Amino acid sequence: MNIHRTLATARRVLRQLGHDPRTIALLLLVPLLLLTLLHYVFDSSPRAFDGIGASLLGIFPLVTMFLVTSIATLRERTSGTLERLLAMPLGKGDLILGYALAFGTLAVVQAALATGVAVWLLDLQFAGSPWLLLLIALLDALLGTALGLFVSAFAASEFQVVQFMPAVIFPQLLLCGLFAPRDTMQPALDAVSDVLPMSYAVDGMNEVLHHTDLTGDYLRDVIVVAGSALLVLALGAATLRRRTA
Repeated sequence: MNIHRTLATARRVLRQLGHDPRTIALLLLVPLLLLTLLHYVFDSSPRAFDGIGASLLGIFPLVTMFLVTSIATLRERTSGTLERLLAMPLGKGDLILGYALAFGTLAVVQAALATGVAVWLLDLQFAGSPWLLLLIALLDALLGTALGLFVSAFAASEFQVVQFMPAVIFPQLLLCGLFAPRDTMQPALDAVSDVLPMSYAVDGMNEVLHHTDLTGDYLRDVIVVAGSALLVLALGAATLRRRTA
C-alpha cells in the first residue's frame, strides 16, 4: 500500500461528494431530524427518550453511512471509474482505505453533529461522558462505511444495494436490544445477537447511559465494534473486483 495513493483517492472521493448536496444532506441532516422528531414523540416521557435516544445515536450513523457508502461506491463501479483506477498502479488496499478515509471523514462530522445535538440541544440525559457516546457513534459510522464498501461488491444496481438493507441491517436492528433486552429473547436469538456488531454498539451506549465511570463492558463493546469494522474492510479489499461485471 502507498499512503500518497490512498490520500489521493480520499481527496477525489471527497471532491465528488462535495458536488452532491443531497448526499451531504442525507449524511449530516437526516440523523439530526430523526433524533429531533423522536425527542418530540417522547416529549411527555423524557426517560423513554433518554433510553431510546442513546441507542439510536449508535444506530443512525451505521445505517446512513451504510446506504450512502454502498450507493456511492456502486456508482463508481457501474460508471467504470473503479475499473480505470485499478488498471493504474493502485492496489486494492489503497483504494479501499482511500474510500474508507473519505467516508470516515464524513462519519466523524456526522457522529459529532448527532451527539452534540442530542446532548446539548435535545437534553439527552446520561451518567457517563459525552466523549464516550461520541466514540461509539463514530465507530458505528465507520462500521456502516465498511459494510457499505463490502456489500457494494455484490450489487449490480442501486436497487440491489437497497435490497441488502433487510439482509444486513434489519436483523441487527431487531436483535440489538433496542426493542427488547437481549437476555429476554429466545436463547437462539440471543446467541445470534451476540455475533452482530450493532448489539455491542447499543450495549456501549447503554453503558454510558447508566454508568459514570469507564467500564470493562464498555471497552469490550468498543473493541468489538472497531474490530468488526476492520474485519469488514479487509473483506471488502479481498472481494474487490478489478473488472466490472
